[in-house]
Amino acid sequence: MKKNIAIIMGGYSSEAEISLQSGNIVFKHLDKEKYNAFRIHILRKKWVYVDEEDREHPINMEDFSTTVNGYKVRFDFIFNAIHGHPGEDGTILAYFDLLGLKHSSASFYQMAVAFNKRDCLSLLKPYGVNTASSVYLNKGDEIDFVSVIEKVGLPCFVKPNRAGSSFGISKVYREEELTPALNKAFLEDDEILIEAFLDGIEVSVGVLAYQGDIRVLPITEIVSENDFFDYDAKYLGKSKEITPARISETQKRKVSEVAKKIYSSMRLKGLSRADFIFIGDEPYFIELNMVPGLSSESIIPKQAREAGISLTELFESCIDLN
Repeated sequence: MKKNIAIIMGGYSSEAEISLQSGNIVFKHLDKEKYNAFRIHILRKKWVYVDEEDREHPINMEDFSTTVNGYKVRFDFIFNAIHGHPGEDGTILAYFDLLGLKHSSASFYQMAVAFNKRDCLSLLKPYGVNTASSVYLNKGDEIDFVSVIEKVGLPCFVKPNRAGSSFGISKVYREEELTPALNKAFLEDDEILIEAFLDGIEVSVGVLAYQGDIRVLPITEIVSENDFFDYDAKYLGKSKEITPARISETQKRKVSEVAKKIYSSMRLKGLSRADFIFIGDEPYFIELNMVPGLSSESIIPKQAREAGISLTELFESCIDLN
């Protein structure tokens, strides 16, 4: 009997539309001979199953089921395609754990730490992972701009601590630009990370559990047409994403080892994408994406194709019904 797979998509953050694109890609490529796939929209105003004729069927939040033509449908597995809150930060995964429903992501705690940039950096530093100098701020904190600049230098990046797809990020060149950059970031989150600018080759490394092993996908080099790898560069074609990356064998070995160490030491699961910048031959970790984009313009699907892994195989690798 075919298993029912709920593909959750949408979410409550600025990344909702991107998540819907990712979820629909999963729905399109999931093997319908093996699974009954259901598109589940998780939105602030409604949780609904959207059928192939775009009719909406409400989700019963008591047991995460739906009713179609008088028949109750329960799900055997949840494929998490929600970027941001409440999918990528682990919030909804705690709910699934309480219901005893298996899902494609790591545990809610690991997901929460990975999504929280400053907690993730703090966790990985003791493992010898190189990171940029940084300053943490909360909304309402007194800010000593001189001390901040002394620590991170200029230019620097101002980032929301818990957001993705480069929403709310600014590259700051002068002290007077810090205040508008902070205001922009605070629109996305009440916690901020100010990070030193690292000038080097930027790469993105996909890592996943595949056929019983932790596998590092072919590495992608990021060459942005804009000042940094912002939203337009990621989604509107304002960058070159070169796979495999034009890096040395030493750089490839080092960044692959670090990416694999991050995946295993944090006890991650499913798909992940870690971003790094090289200073010489040394990779410096930037951030971790635990629900990476899966649209046609996204990095992980391109890396999988380079590795000879179809999207059907890639998505099936995330489904563990045992």
